[in-house]
Parts: sequence; structure tokens; C-alpha cells
Amino acid sequence: MILHTIETGLFKLDGGAMFGVVPKSIWQKTNPADANNMCTWAMRCLLVEEGNRLILIDTGIGNKLGEKMLSHLYLHGDDTLEKSLAAKGFSTDDITDVFLTHLHFDHVGGAIMRQGDQLVPAFKNAAYWSNEKHWDWAVHPNVREKPSFLSENILPLQESGQLKFIETRQQTEFLPDFNVRFAFGHTDAMMLPQLKYKGHTVVYAADLLPSTGHIPLPYVMAYDMFPLQTLKEKKEFLEEAAAGEYVLYLEHDALNECCTVQQTEKGIKLKNIFKLSDL
Repeated sequence: MILHTIETGLFKLDGGAMFGVVPKSIWQKTNPADANNMCTWAMRCLLVEEGNRLILIDTGIGNKLGEKMLSHLYLHGDDTLEKSLAAKGFSTDDITDVFLTHLHFDHVGGAIMRQGDQLVPAFKNAAYWSNEKHWDWAVHPNVREKPSFLSENILPLQESGQLKFIETRQQTEFLPDFNVRFAFGHTDAMMLPQLKYKGHTVVYAADLLPSTGHIPLPYVMAYDMFPLQTLKEKKEFLEEAAAGEYVLYLEHDALNECCTVQQTEKGIKLKNIFKLSDL
């Protein structure tokens, strides 16, 4: 197995929304905000080479958002999904599988592109992987979460015939050395890839742990549908990660690509920060 970091650009979200009930005077020490209270976040994907499979985990926000939504998200940076794939020697046509942790616009937006007046899969040769529980949640969204589930990102996956479902069962095996964990606090049935890589356990943390700034247990996003469930899941996961010395691959941390955590007298704390290429 070979893993590649795929950067797809940066965007901004409100710092208060990203840290929930935690006061700005505390969270701004690790995630400083601009004059509009906005913090910068990455949309970091992961490319997995395994045998004859080339698996892209999440796709970033894509390039088809309307002006109104773009005005709220402040996209910036030089990285794009296509440029990052090309830097690794690949194109979108080489991708055999697109693994979607969940169907929020900043994770699935790059899965679909505009072709003339049509919306078509950006990866024409790939199977797109979700799960039936999350799919149903996304296509019948509640009012609060509806703005994150854009039909233009979701329905074309099914219409193309390229959509496949993973069984919603904790520790489902997707491929040898590639298991799937499930989390239900941020959104229903979010999938977290857990990989065996160079003697390490690497977990793509998605929105269970957006950044190193979210390691303290009370730091739960206001975007989470079930914050107490997130609190429980994060506690159990971080304790397991500390005991197992897991490498946590951070999708949204603009500065830190990977980290490990450790158990201390004051709870779980950040241990080391590094790049995936350092492994």
C-alpha cells in the first residue's frame, strides 16, 4: 500500500461554529480568526494505491459552487484536486474508487463536475462508495443540515450507476489493511477509513476530529447533529488512538497534516505533529 496526501485548497468557516460552546478567547489560541471571525481550514484528501486499485478518499469542495455560496466560504490557496493528482502522476481517469466519508459539500463537491449543462461524475472510471444509512439521511435531510447536502453533489452519483454501498457495520473490511469505522455524531453513519501502513495504524479522521485544535473533548462543532454522541465517540476513539499510537490524518487542519495523541493525567493531549511522508 502507498498513501499520498492530496491537497484540494482552503476555505473559511466561522470559528464559533467550528468550536461550539468553547469561548473564542480559548479556541483562537490554536485557530486564530480574521476580522469576520472566520478561520482557515483545509480540505485534505487521501489517495491510496493498493494493487490495481487507486482509491481517493473524499474529493474536496469542487469547482461548481454558485457565487452566493462562494461568497460565504472564501476559497483560497493554489491547490486543486486535479493539480494535486497530477503532481503524483495521476489523472481523474486513473481513479478506480472514490470513498466518501460523508456527503457534506466540502467532502463530496469534487465528485461531480459540470459538463455543458449536465452534472456528471468527475471520475468516469470509478465506483463511488457511500453507505445506505448515510445516503438515506443525505437525500432526505433535516432542515438544519440541508444546506450541507447539495443535491447537485449527490443525486448524479446514483443516476450515473456508479454508486455503491458499504455495509454499515463497525470495522467493516473494505480491502485488506483497509477497514471502515463508523461515527454517528457529526452526521448519520460517517465513515472513517482505518489503514495498516508501514507498521502504523492510520485513521482518516474526517469530521470526528477536524483539527488538532479539536482534541479536547468539549471542543465539538456546532455543525454536529448529535453533539453528545460526538463527545462519546471522540472520547472512545482518542483513548484507543493513544493506546494504539494511531496516526490521525487530519482533513481540515490547515497547518497540521498528521498527529498522534497521548494519555496524560489531564486527559488526552496532542503528542506529535508530522507529515504523512515522514512515516
